[in-house]
Amino acid sequence: MPRDKNFIALLLTLALHAAVWLLASGYPFQHVSPPQAPQPTGKIVFLELIPPPRQPLPEPPSAPPTTPITVPPPDTALAAPAPPPSPDHPLASMAAPPPPTAEEWAFAAQYTNKNSKGYRFSWGQQVRSMMGTAVEGPDQGVVRFRIEIAPDGRLTQLQTLWTTSAKAEQLARQAIQNMPPLPPTPTGKPLIFDKTISFSPFANDGPPIYRDDCLPEPPVFRNPFAWDGKSPQVVTAPTPTAPMDPQALADCLRQLPQDSVEAEIARDQRLMDQWGSSKTGR
Repeated sequence: MPRDKNFIALLLTLALHAAVWLLASGYPFQHVSPPQAPQPTGKIVFLELIPPPRQPLPEPPSAPPTTPITVPPPDTALAAPAPPPSPDHPLASMAAPPPPTAEEWAFAAQYTNKNSKGYRFSWGQQVRSMMGTAVEGPDQGVVRFRIEIAPDGRLTQLQTLWTTSAKAEQLARQAIQNMPPLPPTPTGKPLIFDKTISFSPFANDGPPIYRDDCLPEPPVFRNPFAWDGKSPQVVTAPTPTAPMDPQALADCLRQLPQDSVEAEIARDQRLMDQWGSSKTGR
């Protein structure tokens, strides 16, 4: 009988420990059914989106009737008169500059620096002064000549290199034929040079600057890598200009005149026309 009591007590102890262990581990003691998906309670309605009807685009306004343009024949295109200026935009014009004075020609006949620089400028100013007023339009333009003048001042050769206006070339040649007698060349030798005559209301042909005429010439650029594909390749460095000897430098400095205010203004304007930009305002 005592053995049965001990056995029952052992069973009760094991059952109690098992119950405590199950409670501590969270074992579910009742059956939990798995969740079911909710059943739809309403009806499913499908909607179809219909785009609105397209509206017709408005028709562009009809262009006004154009008038056919009549082009004159080539032989009469240059002789056609320029269109009259509109009231809000009158045509620009520039009167011919005065011819060189006797003092300017006397200086030009003695100045030998830079291939008789003063003589070349006075010759071009004399031609431009005899061409008349330049008016904005189809007749404006420039012409470049190659000129040869004999030691006594006579014109021996006149060649047109290029031109942008037949009218400018015609007026320039007419002025050259009617030029007064010119003084002898400064060096006593034939004077050969190229000269551009600007027949335009926007030209800036002021006097040149003489103060830098005694400086050595910069070396002429030649591509050191140019090759004809046949001869041996040789890279040539630019040859520096030989400096003047003291006597030639002294003679050159003795001829330099005092640059005028007009020459400084013309130089500044040429630099502005060359390096200025409408985008930067300079």
